[in-house]
Amino acid sequence: MTIVPTITEVMVDCRDPEVLAGFWAKLLGVEVRNRLGDQYVWLTGQEPNGYRLAFQRVPDPTPGKNRLHVDGECSDLDALTERVRNLGGSLVEQHTIEGFRWNVYADPEENVFCFGSAT
Repeated sequence: MTIVPTITEVMVDCRDPEVLAGFWAKLLGVEVRNRLGDQYVWLTGQEPNGYRLAFQRVPDPTPGKNRLHVDGECSDLDALTERVRNLGGSLVEQHTIEGFRWNVYADPEENVFCFGSAT
Protein backbone atom coordinates (compact mmCIF):
# COMPACT_ATOMS: atom_id res chain seq x y z
CA MET A 1 0.00 0.00 0.00
CA THR A 2 1.34 3.40 -1.01
CA ILE A 3 1.05 6.22 1.51
CA VAL A 4 -0.13 9.45 -0.16
CA PRO A 5 0.21 12.63 1.89
CA THR A 6 -2.38 15.41 1.80
CA ILE A 7 -1.48 19.08 1.50
CA THR A 8 -3.51 21.02 4.06
CA GLU A 9 -1.88 24.44 4.16
CA VAL A 10 0.75 26.76 2.79
CA MET A 11 3.18 28.00 5.45
CA VAL A 12 4.53 31.52 4.97
CA ASP A 13 7.83 32.48 6.60
CA CYS A 14 7.59 36.02 7.98
CA ARG A 15 8.80 38.51 10.57
CA ASP A 16 5.40 39.02 12.26
CA PRO A 17 2.87 36.18 12.01
CA GLU A 18 0.11 38.18 13.73
CA VAL A 19 0.31 41.07 11.24
CA LEU A 20 0.26 38.80 8.20
CA ALA A 21 -2.43 36.53 9.62
CA GLY A 22 -4.59 39.62 10.24
CA PHE A 23 -4.06 40.90 6.69
CA TRP A 24 -4.82 37.55 5.04
CA ALA A 25 -7.76 36.73 7.34
CA LYS A 26 -9.46 40.02 6.44
CA LEU A 27 -8.63 39.72 2.74
CA LEU A 28 -9.93 36.14 2.47
CA GLY A 29 -12.83 36.49 4.90
CA VAL A 30 -11.57 33.75 7.23
CA GLU A 31 -10.60 33.54 10.90
CA VAL A 32 -7.60 32.54 12.96
CA ARG A 33 -7.83 28.78 13.57
CA ASN A 34 -4.94 28.31 15.99
CA ARG A 35 -1.88 29.97 17.51
CA LEU A 36 1.25 28.45 18.97
CA GLY A 37 3.02 31.04 21.12
CA ASP A 38 4.18 34.01 19.08
CA GLN A 39 5.81 31.67 16.52
CA TYR A 40 2.87 30.36 14.50
CA VAL A 41 -0.64 31.40 13.41
CA TRP A 42 -2.97 29.19 11.33
CA LEU A 43 -6.06 30.43 9.50
CA THR A 44 -9.25 28.55 8.69
CA GLY A 45 -9.85 27.54 5.09
CA GLN A 46 -12.36 29.30 2.85
CA GLU A 47 -14.05 25.94 2.32
CA PRO A 48 -14.39 23.12 4.87
CA ASN A 49 -11.71 20.98 3.21
CA GLY A 50 -9.89 23.78 1.40
CA TYR A 51 -6.29 24.82 1.75
CA ARG A 52 -5.34 27.02 4.67
CA LEU A 53 -2.65 29.64 5.10
CA ALA A 54 -0.32 29.57 8.09
CA PHE A 55 2.42 31.95 9.21
CA GLN A 56 5.71 31.12 10.88
CA ARG A 57 8.06 33.63 12.50
CA VAL A 58 11.60 33.36 11.10
CA PRO A 59 14.58 35.54 11.96
CA ASP A 60 15.54 36.30 8.35
CA PRO A 61 12.97 36.38 5.51
CA THR A 62 14.01 34.67 2.30
CA PRO A 63 15.75 37.25 0.08
CA GLY A 64 14.71 37.79 -3.52
CA LYS A 65 11.62 36.68 -5.39
CA ASN A 66 9.23 34.21 -3.77
CA ARG A 67 9.62 30.76 -5.30
CA LEU A 68 6.10 29.89 -4.25
CA HIS A 69 3.10 32.22 -4.08
CA VAL A 70 -0.66 32.18 -3.60
CA ASP A 71 -2.92 32.49 -6.68
CA GLY A 72 -6.67 32.95 -6.75
CA GLU A 73 -9.67 34.27 -8.67
CA CYS A 74 -11.71 37.41 -8.17
CA SER A 75 -14.59 38.84 -10.23
CA ASP A 76 -13.67 42.51 -9.59
CA LEU A 77 -9.92 43.16 -9.63
CA ASP A 78 -10.33 46.92 -9.30
CA ALA A 79 -12.31 46.56 -6.07
CA LEU A 80 -9.83 43.95 -4.84
CA THR A 81 -6.92 46.29 -5.54
CA GLU A 82 -8.53 48.98 -3.37
CA ARG A 83 -9.18 46.43 -0.64
CA VAL A 84 -5.59 45.13 -0.70
CA ARG A 85 -4.30 48.69 -0.38
CA ASN A 86 -6.70 49.49 2.49
CA LEU A 87 -5.43 46.42 4.36
CA GLY A 88 -1.78 47.51 3.99
CA GLY A 89 -0.80 45.62 0.85
CA SER A 90 0.12 46.99 -2.56
CA LEU A 91 -0.38 46.44 -6.30
CA VAL A 92 2.89 45.33 -7.92
CA GLU A 93 1.99 44.60 -11.57
CA GLN A 94 -0.96 44.13 -13.90
CA HIS A 95 -1.09 41.63 -16.78
CA THR A 96 -3.50 40.69 -19.57
CA ILE A 97 -3.18 37.79 -21.98
CA GLU A 98 -5.71 36.06 -24.25
CA GLY A 99 -8.91 36.89 -22.37
CA PHE A 100 -7.44 36.65 -18.88
CA ARG A 101 -6.37 39.50 -16.62
CA TRP A 102 -4.39 39.16 -13.40
CA ASN A 103 -2.76 41.41 -10.85
CA VAL A 104 0.33 40.77 -8.79
CA TYR A 105 0.02 42.13 -5.25
CA ALA A 106 2.28 42.25 -2.19
CA ASP A 107 1.21 41.77 1.41
CA PRO A 108 2.61 44.01 4.19
CA GLU A 109 5.88 42.02 4.25
CA GLU A 110 6.16 42.14 0.44
CA ASN A 111 5.26 38.49 -0.18
CA VAL A 112 3.73 38.44 -3.64
CA PHE A 113 0.40 36.87 -4.57
CA CYS A 114 -1.83 36.98 -7.65
CA PHE A 115 -5.56 37.21 -8.37
CA GLY A 116 -7.03 36.95 -11.84
CA SER A 117 -10.25 37.16 -13.77
CA ALA A 118 -11.49 36.26 -17.23
CA THR A 119 -12.02 39.38 -19.35
